[in-house]
Amino acid sequence: MTETYDLKLGPLTRKLPLIPINDQVTIASFVLLGDAELTHYAAEQLAKRVADVDFDYIVTIESKGIPLAQELSWLTHHDRYIVLRKSEKDYMVDPIDMTVSSITTSADQKLVLDGTDAKLLAGKRVLIVDDVISSGGSIETAHQLLDQVGAKVVKQLAILAEGDAADREDIHFLGKLPLF
Repeated sequence: MTETYDLKLGPLTRKLPLIPINDQVTIASFVLLGDAELTHYAAEQLAKRVADVDFDYIVTIESKGIPLAQELSWLTHHDRYIVLRKSEKDYMVDPIDMTVSSITTSADQKLVLDGTDAKLLAGKRVLIVDDVISSGGSIETAHQLLDQVGAKVVKQLAILAEGDAADREDIHFLGKLPLF
């Protein structure tokens, strides 16, 4: 097996290292953090896909979705986006959390919404954005958490869909990422 996978996204190409997750699955490791060019390109493409969607906030999952949410917020003229954190922080007021399991982590994690943000989201229309959708566990948990606080998810977006996630019709994405 080669040691890298060539990801082509529009005019951009990135060499992604292949990382074994377990004895049966190897992933092409896509890390958006620090890649301003790819972040901007992806946000531009996703902005086109939501140009006719009425929404109030963008919600993302810590941490690799943060630069995408920021750029997409800017391009769609939304002054604020919300980050679901993976742990409770001391500054949070009445945090709300749910447990999530993900293909890229060895143990269950939490998604935590600050209670102050929960109040902002109540009754609002939101987009969920993330860098890569694999099993869909994180985005599904984010959806449930947002439902719990009265937000309405109007669209789910990702840069890449990995493995079987590429067959999902409820998530809009720019490219496919195979599992090895």
